[in-house]
Amino acid sequence: MKALCLLSGGIDSSTALFWAKKKFGHVMALSFDYGQRHSIELKCAGKIAGIAGTEHRILKLNFSMIKSSLTSRKISVPVNRPLDFRGGSLEIPSTWVPQRNTIFLAYAFAIAELENCNAVVAGMNVVDYSGYPDCRPEFLKAFERAGNLASKRFVKEKKRIKIFAPFVKLKKSEIIKVGLALGTPYKYTWSCYSGKIPACGRCDSCKFRLSAFREMGVKDPLTYRK
Repeated sequence: MKALCLLSGGIDSSTALFWAKKKFGHVMALSFDYGQRHSIELKCAGKIAGIAGTEHRILKLNFSMIKSSLTSRKISVPVNRPLDFRGGSLEIPSTWVPQRNTIFLAYAFAIAELENCNAVVAGMNVVDYSGYPDCRPEFLKAFERAGNLASKRFVKEKKRIKIFAPFVKLKKSEIIKVGLALGTPYKYTWSCYSGKIPACGRCDSCKFRLSAFREMGVKDPLTYRK
């Protein structure tokens, strides 16, 4: 069975790649260069794919009209927000990129069909996240149905592409636990939205990551600003 895995270079997608390597016979990784502020994640994704021994493709997209603090440096990344670690945040922040996962999954389904993949693997998570609507299980279920209805292979041959989101209902600490057992190289992953090195330690993504490693009792291998 052949699978395509969405790989951002963060904790969730990197763990998903190593999960996919164990579950499927052949896996290819797909990353997106959409002009993100934290483009360092693409270098991390390449490193992780190399360690996993998977083919890695980076697709360049133009998100200049889709305004977000991740796609425009004129909009500040929120820091030190009070987060609800039981499932989201107080409100959807400016780091929300409208329809990002819809667009990513559309490209993933197109490439998966051309490469004769049976599955698309994604690291989306609905527990420790910033309230993004396109991380929810109901969205993934709806997209899987729509993606197959738009597929020539499905219409002609009834061959379905299935979305696997193995960590969608796990806490980030639980994802890390799975990843450590799989040998996921977290020292090469990137989470910070600031776009600068070292990581800020104050944005939502950094705070969720730091909290998860603390909960696991494991030192986060990422370097943060003092």
